[in-house]
Amino acid sequence: QVQLVESGGGLVQPGGSLRLSCIVSGSISEINGMAWFRQNPGTEREFLAGIRWSINKVSYADSVKGRFFISRDVTNSAVYLQMDVLRPEATADYTCAAGRPITSTMSTTSGYRYWGQGTQVTVSS
Repeated sequence: QVQLVESGGGLVQPGGSLRLSCIVSGSISEINGMAWFRQNPGTEREFLAGIRWSINKVSYADSVKGRFFISRDVTNSAVYLQMDVLRPEATADYTCAAGRPITSTMSTTSGYRYWGQGTQVTVSS
C-alpha cells in the first residue's frame, strides 16, 4: 500500500504562483510513476504533469507546459508541482497519484492505483 498526502493549496491572485507538495509513504517500491491531476465538480480529472520516479523523466499536458513544473525528491519521498502564472481557470481540486503506468497510460487516471485526498487551489482576485 502507498499513502499520498497533498498540501500547499490555497487562494492566489491571477498571475501568482503556488507550490503543491505530495508526501509519499508506504511501499514505494510498488510505484514507478507519479502525476498531478485536477478536477472540478461534474468534470473528469485532468492530467497536468507526470514523472517517472526512478529516472526523473517528466511529461506535461499542453495546457500547462511552460507554466507548471513537476519534480521529485527521492530522499524525502515527495513530489512537487510548481505552478506559475496561474489563471482563474486553474481553480480546482488538485490531487497527486501514484502507480505503475505504462507509456500509454501515463496521462490517464487508469495508470494510477493510489490517490491522495486532494488540495484546493483557488485563483481569484
